[in-house]
Amino acid sequence: MILDLYVQPGASRAGFDGTHGDRIKVKLRARAVDGAANEALVEFLAGHYGVPKRSVRIASGLRSRLKRVVIDA
Repeated sequence: MILDLYVQPGASRAGFDGTHGDRIKVKLRARAVDGAANEALVEFLAGHYGVPKRSVRIASGLRSRLKRVVIDA
């Protein structure tokens, strides 16, 4: 599965929050410092889809709010 996401770090709560343009919007509590938001995103998506963290990979956008994530089932 491939997801095109808009990620908002530093939110008061984590979760899906509708769409941002043609992307799925995800809010994360972690700040965008030292990769903490990317790590939190992987954990969040792995938990939501019930897959191990190693099955979730950020394919593009490591330093951007616009990310493409690949989830292997």
